[in-house]
Amino acid sequence: MASPATGHLRKAGKIDAQAQSSLLKPNPQLDHALSNSIANGLPPITISALQGQYLAIQCQLIGAKSVLEIGTLGGYSTIWFASTGARVTSIEINTKHRSVALENTKGLDVEIILGAALDVLPKLAREGRKFDLVFIDADWEEQWEYFQWAVKLTRLNGCIYVDNVVRELLEHENVGESESLVTKVGREESVTATLVSTVSSHKTKVDEMFDGFMLAVVNGDK
Repeated sequence: MASPATGHLRKAGKIDAQAQSSLLKPNPQLDHALSNSIANGLPPITISALQGQYLAIQCQLIGAKSVLEIGTLGGYSTIWFASTGARVTSIEINTKHRSVALENTKGLDVEIILGAALDVLPKLAREGRKFDLVFIDADWEEQWEYFQWAVKLTRLNGCIYVDNVVRELLEHENVGESESLVTKVGREESVTATLVSTVSSHKTKVDEMFDGFMLAVVNGDK
């Protein structure tokens, strides 16, 4: 007999399938980005289509004209942002990933900077760059450092989205008890943030299915 958890995951998969078939519109460039990334051996760790649509909707809700993305991979999420009319600046440390992303985002208003984010972000700050939305989807160990720079680079009332926050927390033995991105952000007076848990039924491993993201709005002096 299947466990209750297995039953819920099966139902989650059916809900995801229904949502994808009902809510997503055809987009050949997104489809090509996925197939081209797989063909070039990029790891299958991109966001889901529904998550991409959520990010695009978030852009539209705040009227985002400029987006900063930390972690490009094959440019799948980059395409979602650009589809709203926003100019996207993305940072990618891997040369091969950047090359594939440039192929996948051809024709869009996208700038992909090659380099380590913690080297590039200070340069953007010195240039006086400001963004409406910052999407953080990179090295979990550096989430807090990325977030601090994101606060500096996001306009007042702009959004910061940090992916995989729950997955990162679940890696810790004393989950919910030790210092984390959540506790650090909670002490930041310049932002208001929330944590949204998700079930990713498209993941093949059970311990990867449970995840969640942090969404913050910059609401004070930085």
